[in-house]
Amino acid sequence: MASIKEDGDDSLSSSSSPMSVYKDPDDGRQRFLLELEFIQCLANPTYIHYLAQNRYFEDEAFIGYLQYLQYWQQPEYVKFIMYPHCLYFLELLQNASFRSAMAHPGNKELAHRQQFYFWKNYRNNRLKHILPRPLPEPVAAPPVSAPPQLPVQPVPHVPSTIAVTAPPAPVLSPMQYAIPHGSALGKNDIRSSGVDRRKRKKEG
Repeated sequence: MASIKEDGDDSLSSSSSPMSVYKDPDDGRQRFLLELEFIQCLANPTYIHYLAQNRYFEDEAFIGYLQYLQYWQQPEYVKFIMYPHCLYFLELLQNASFRSAMAHPGNKELAHRQQFYFWKNYRNNRLKHILPRPLPEPVAAPPVSAPPQLPVQPVPHVPSTIAVTAPPAPVLSPMQYAIPHGSALGKNDIRSSGVDRRKRKKEG
């Protein structure tokens, strides 16, 4: 009986023991890189179209895998993603209507075209929110009241004692000193004196 109990105890202990958890040999590095590569492939609408045409979206396990990959939206993982459009398409792939629509080539081209226009205009649209806006116009300050003026006292009038002098006599111009015609001084000019000298020499 003891042996039976012992055997029964062993079976119970083995059944109640926890299951061994799988551990990656490289601490999950290989799994991290594979999932990072796959989720960034979702940024390409042509790749999503390929998955839809090959009926990957009809597999429940694959749908569950897409739901599992949503952890890449957390801040500690999103910093490793180089193509952020993959997160947007990952969110859309959670919808069954989008998964079925991406099997059509026209929808694939539409998604690719919209993605191109986003890349084309993203910088200009972003600059509208980044560039500084003009400062508001300054509000006019209220007028400053002038200080009160002191009363001006009148200055008493003092009579001036300055003597007024007579104006100076006008100065004659050089022309006014000219000898008038027919005066007695005209005989003593240079020409008449020269003639008199000649007459004196002839007479002598």
